Amino acid sequence: MTKNGKDKLRVGIIFGGRSGEHEVSLNSAQSVMRALNLDKYDVIPIGIDKNGRWLTGDVIGMLTEGKASSHPATLLPDPKATGLMQLDEGESVGITPALSVVEAAVSQLDVIFPVLHGPYGEDGTVQGLLELANLPYVGAGVVGSAVGMDKAIFKQVMTASGLPVLPWLLVQSHDWRQRPYKIIEQIEAILTYPLFTKPANLGSSVGISKCASREELQAGLDEAASYDRRIVVEQGVNVRELEVSVLGNAEPIASVVGEVRPRREFYDYVAKYVSDDSELIIPADLTEAQSDEVRRLAVQAYKAIDCAGLGRVDLLLDVDNGRFYLNEINTIPGFTQISMYPKLWEATGLPYSQLLDKLIALAIERHEEKESLKKSLE
Repeated sequence: MTKNGKDKLRVGIIFGGRSGEHEVSLNSAQSVMRALNLDKYDVIPIGIDKNGRWLTGDVIGMLTEGKASSHPATLLPDPKATGLMQLDEGESVGITPALSVVEAAVSQLDVIFPVLHGPYGEDGTVQGLLELANLPYVGAGVVGSAVGMDKAIFKQVMTASGLPVLPWLLVQSHDWRQRPYKIIEQIEAILTYPLFTKPANLGSSVGISKCASREELQAGLDEAASYDRRIVVEQGVNVRELEVSVLGNAEPIASVVGEVRPRREFYDYVAKYVSDDSELIIPADLTEAQSDEVRRLAVQAYKAIDCAGLGRVDLLLDVDNGRFYLNEINTIPGFTQISMYPKLWEATGLPYSQLLDKLIALAIERHEEKESLKKSLE
């Protein structure tokens, strides 16, 4: 029985979204919904289209094939309204349909499982809505999500926590457009080629470029500036790319270490989601001491940003000097059954469906802990 005395927990799966990782999110959500144990859970799909409209019903069909068997819905930022509310499309006002909330909820919800990658989903925005609605949800809270998403702030927190990151600079897109030659000179005075340019707030390696010359750096800065108002410029080194899955709230644990060996220049969007020629090695070919150090760094980084539930920590091993560097944390990593996060736990001894059970339990545990805290001075 659930904490509310029902036979099943009602789990809302939120997916899609307004980011460039919309399609990746659909794949992750379908995998999660197929693997959830229907003897334990009632699954309520909640899709968000590329314009930000929330839908329920046959959302996958709507978002992938344009089928009309779904309807507008919303969550209200009201702790007393813990249901998914259906929106009624009334007569249009100009070109915009008038929307009103139908009194009866489509479904009450016990816990939310966000499978939203990138901006407007992995960056604390949806987490803020769920906090206002007082709903338990899988994954990091507002702060952990926002810091994990912002590559610049993440690096600053790592440095403040005594954790290693590669040399880097932050460039404002506005400054780049106004003073390009000065920005180039500042970068070249501190860092050496090759360099990586990255939008500060974007996932799945979107907008990232490897730059081996001034001309490529200019193009890379232009590319990153087209996605974000802030750009991270990072020192390139000869590295091996390592990934660790972390699971837990107050006492997180780390999986075995995996390694990605891309056939392309680096593990970019095409390597992750289009090409199938990258080699995923589980476990990574490391000494026991190296693996222990990677897992230790991963857990420390996870705690440093106040992550919760889950996170995939990406690290770099400099093959020239043997040093490890924190690269980033993905607080809502890819979640298909062939994605690295669940694959690493599978290799550690935690199967996919049991991993989902654990994540839902962690969400409820964290919510109950927050509910037990004082909310007034009385």
